[in-house]
Amino acid sequence: MRVLIVEDDPMMQLGLEQVLSDCPDITLVGIAEDGYLGVEAAKEKKPDIVIMDIGLPRLDGIAATKQIKEILPEIRVVMLTSHTAETEVLASLSSGADAYCVKGASVDSLIVAIQAAYEGATYLDPQVARLVMEHLKPPTPQTTNLGTLSPRELEVLKLMVEGKSNPEIAEALYLSPNTIKTHVRGIMNKLAVDDRVMVAVVALRSGLV
Repeated sequence: MRVLIVEDDPMMQLGLEQVLSDCPDITLVGIAEDGYLGVEAAKEKKPDIVIMDIGLPRLDGIAATKQIKEILPEIRVVMLTSHTAETEVLASLSSGADAYCVKGASVDSLIVAIQAAYEGATYLDPQVARLVMEHLKPPTPQTTNLGTLSPRELEVLKLMVEGKSNPEIAEALYLSPNTIKTHVRGIMNKLAVDDRVMVAVVALRSGLV
């Protein structure tokens, strides 16, 4: 696994370097000290994993993650931060982060998060998992239009749950990105949610996919 660190704290940088150097399956390809440099480094080095802090100079980690995911959606992002407030956690996930770790957690937890993200899974630190699940509880079927999704919307929904970006969905279904954007908006309206993370949770819990 090729890993890029985006972290402005020199002590955290050293600590992460040491942790990663002890893992034979991980190669550190670079360190960036702010979000802007992190995006540039991701474009240049194309790592498998980016370990991203939130509180970064110039461009925060949430905005940097969003930019990286828009440019290179195949890159997996692991948030490693001291932030545990609901707004930061949910904004991170909505920006496309694949894992969320809290600084101070065990080294093993970080390695598990990196491995999970690399394999295409989502990892949430236990400190924030309950908060996220409480927030993402889907509306009851009585308040949504679960049965009104068209066959095409169900196809799009399945690919969304798989973590595909709009361009990837468009390519898979031989449709234009604008058409996919329209379908995604329609799905969100029918499921009464306002971001892709919540779409996935409602779909999975409701048995739609």
